[in-house]
Amino acid sequence: MERMRAVRLHLPTRTLSVQEVAKPAPGPGEVLVKVGAAGVCLSDVHLISGTLSPPYLEGDSVTLGHEVAGTVEALGPGVAGWAAGQRVVLQAGERRGGRTYTRGVDYDGGWAEYALATATTLVALPDALPLDQAAIIPDAVSTPWAAVTATGDVRPAQAVGVWGAGGLGAHAVQLLRAVGAYPVIAVDPSAAARRRALDLGADLALDPGDPLLRERVLGATGGAGLEAAFDFAGAPPVREQALTVLAPKGRLVLVGLNDQPLTVTHSTRFSYLQHRVLGHYGSEEHHVAQLVRLAEGGRLDFSRSISDVLPLAEAATAVRRMETKEGDPVRLILRP
Repeated sequence: MERMRAVRLHLPTRTLSVQEVAKPAPGPGEVLVKVGAAGVCLSDVHLISGTLSPPYLEGDSVTLGHEVAGTVEALGPGVAGWAAGQRVVLQAGERRGGRTYTRGVDYDGGWAEYALATATTLVALPDALPLDQAAIIPDAVSTPWAAVTATGDVRPAQAVGVWGAGGLGAHAVQLLRAVGAYPVIAVDPSAAARRRALDLGADLALDPGDPLLRERVLGATGGAGLEAAFDFAGAPPVREQALTVLAPKGRLVLVGLNDQPLTVTHSTRFSYLQHRVLGHYGSEEHHVAQLVRLAEGGRLDFSRSISDVLPLAEAATAVRRMETKEGDPVRLILRP
């Protein structure tokens, strides 16, 4: 039996280790993919720490990694339309029986030399798009893209704020500029993150601790306030602050995850101004395909998003760097 290396998380003990496991064989409707690049996300950090738990995992261990790109290695019975060597990126999950199963959470992911995927979850990649950049499109880019274009329904020339300019928020700034939002205002306590947001196209970058934040936002929006605000930090103070600078009928989109109660301090003002709070999670299949096309056409550039590339054996180091924000990474990549 052929073997391969995989980074496995043992859920009962939250222990992460690189193991030799059986190389999977594709079954009916499945494709075996040779992994070329796999992203490291804060969701992986939360899984390891115990903040998140897999809702549908069978067994007590899982190979992490939901941001995966590589090449087709082998086809299972009944699979057509794909060929060995073809470059692909994998959707971060799939629907099964009316439920959404997440790769690297509810079933084995791509922190490994090979990964199994249902054929319908593959998206073909153009030769010009490096695997490192393609790998992060599912989730790191597609989640903010769906938040901006679907849940947030941002239109050209609308004033928008982004709280949290880390992995997802940094991409949101870039994507908001691409769809024509103006002004795009980034809010982050990290000076490095604010500089990055400006480099990616933010018109203004503010510290949430600035006592003049409200005045600065109103000044940048002609006194109107923000038509949409996005919380990528997942923090109650962020939500409270964002609500204070929304325009009438403005919406607050919650992307960052948080297990604390959602409260509205000034509920009369909230109702009078007809504000809305919208929850957001993940993306749909077509969002990944859209982003691949936009990157292929030169409309989007994710080269600045790859902060470092590490070998599979250094997965624990990558997780620690994401958790501590060492070097202020947008995305770290594991390469088998």
